[in-house]
Amino acid sequence: MPVVSVLDSTMHYASSGNAPFVFLHGNPASSHIWRNVLPELGGLAPDLIGMGRSGKPPLDYSFADHARYLDAWFDALDLDRVVLVGHDWGGALAFDWAARHPSRVAGIAFFETMVKPLKNSELQPAAQERMRRLRTPGLAEELALDHDTMVRQAFTGGVRTPVSAEDLAVYLAPFPDRESRRPVLAWAQQLPVDGEPPALIPRMEAYGAWLRDSPVPKLLLTFENAPTLLIGPELAAWCQENIAALDVVACGEAGHHAQEDRPKEIAAAIAGWAERHDLLA
Repeated sequence: MPVVSVLDSTMHYASSGNAPFVFLHGNPASSHIWRNVLPELGGLAPDLIGMGRSGKPPLDYSFADHARYLDAWFDALDLDRVVLVGHDWGGALAFDWAARHPSRVAGIAFFETMVKPLKNSELQPAAQERMRRLRTPGLAEELALDHDTMVRQAFTGGVRTPVSAEDLAVYLAPFPDRESRRPVLAWAQQLPVDGEPPALIPRMEAYGAWLRDSPVPKLLLTFENAPTLLIGPELAAWCQENIAALDVVACGEAGHHAQEDRPKEIAAAIAGWAERHDLLA
């Protein structure tokens, strides 16, 4: 797995072929989540800072921290005219990077990510309770740092079919102890709900304007029949009304970590969209 120096640390990434795709994972995953998609399309898939095999410098692991290290990774590899594919927080980071580097983006595909700030009333009751617990001092640390439950639950409950023991071990490996799990908690506490965290909302509004106005081809992949989905029918409809140059492709039943449930469907949808828009030239 290649590695590059970024700022005061290192970032690892998976690589396959010479395609323009850059795959960005979310929480609490790593590039491993793209293992059945990347070979079908080709491209690069970094481990975000503090996650996977990348370094764990002493950071708050805020959205801005992740964006700084990701900027350095893009620059270290001199990437240009990329087609971004983002899931979960990787989608939000993709939007943010595209809005700040519009000339370097040829297209962007996304699913199960944060397209806009949310209101607590828009969340399902179970998600509201989870958010409350993760923003309660003491309880949040007990839930996310003292045990590896959040990582385990992501790949046993956030998917339609739990991953194999071998794949679960790969996801757990970067988070063996309390300190190593801080990036996981930091991401969970940054879900943009009711104006919190305040530093993130302006960045989301900025990339929202880019999504609304940019003619760059965009692709939303949707899924169905899982209570853990972030982008259900109502939010998908909002995307169609508020995001320019958007194609929408339904990819079947899946959990939030849809790469585990529908890798071939995801790869096929992205490949077809990229071909229609001449993004592979």
